[in-house]
Amino acid sequence: MSQASHPHDDLLQHLLRTTALGPGEAARVIADVLAYFGESTEEYVRRRHGELQARGLTNDQIFTRIGRELRQRRVAAPELSARQLRRLVYG
Repeated sequence: MSQASHPHDDLLQHLLRTTALGPGEAARVIADVLAYFGESTEEYVRRRHGELQARGLTNDQIFTRIGRELRQRRVAAPELSARQLRRLVYG
């Protein structure tokens, strides 16, 4: 990928100056971060539920934790009750 054609060239150049990352690695980091913050609330809740369930947490623990995490997301999600969180996961 040409550095000049990157849609976030200023950020790419910053990462290249301030880290040991090469151009391809820096571009991948940017893409990963944008994808992470680009998740919808529904996608985030489903992904986190699966991750936390795989760690052995109960649904009550999971939904409490996800509710706290949503309040701290970069773009704040609306406050959702445990019931609303369950509906996002299970329909």
